[in-house]
Amino acid sequence: MLRHSKKYPLKHPPGDEIYRKDGMAVWEVDGAKEKEYCQNLCYLAKLFLDHKTLYYDVDPFMFYIITELDEHGYHMVGYYSKEKESELGYNLACILCLPCYQRRGFGRFIIQFSYELSKKEKKVGSPEKPLSDLGQLGYRSYWSWVLLGILSNTSATDMSIMDLVAQTSILPEDIVETMQYHDFIRYMSGQHVMCLDPKVVKKKFDKYNNKRGPVVDPAFLHWTPLTISLKRDKWHISSKLRGSASAVEAL
Repeated sequence: MLRHSKKYPLKHPPGDEIYRKDGMAVWEVDGAKEKEYCQNLCYLAKLFLDHKTLYYDVDPFMFYIITELDEHGYHMVGYYSKEKESELGYNLACILCLPCYQRRGFGRFIIQFSYELSKKEKKVGSPEKPLSDLGQLGYRSYWSWVLLGILSNTSATDMSIMDLVAQTSILPEDIVETMQYHDFIRYMSGQHVMCLDPKVVKKKFDKYNNKRGPVVDPAFLHWTPLTISLKRDKWHISSKLRGSASAVEAL
């Protein structure tokens, strides 16, 4: 380890640090710029995710590395990848929390972070489907925590699915699935409606809200959505469009 440290003195992931608070830091790494590093991340994930399919082409993806910060540097907790341009609106492609950091709330932190980026983009997001068994459990727990938190702190009687979508950037289908899981949607008078008992909602929210672990604070997220231009069959990232020109340049 000492020999390796002398050969590679880097103490943090390559890329841009876009979030830091309470000893947690998140780094954005472009798969087109740091190809070898991102390929190695995929190899690492394959060790722990049996269903993961390896692709050597990491150019179309951005990687978000979640780290803990101490006096020795940045230590990777996990990561998730995201397509730079997803036709199906996926905001997460692959997610990994290293085994030594599991069951400590970091998975929820990673999922929450992906939705905070969707809010910045002003888009509705969803993970790439189908989800693994562990992925389904993690997302259902997060969706329940967010939605029940909103419902338990509102006195509105006309809350709709689209109102929840606007506040959370969660896909409507995912919200409906979560509400059905908690038996909050009933079929009445020829249509589906949400039937909420405030006491039941509060009790369920307390169950999901007592989990330990870090929580994303959007005020400490320094990130702007990236625009994509396709040129010479390679992905190029620019922070803003040049003039009124199209984002897609001629090959």
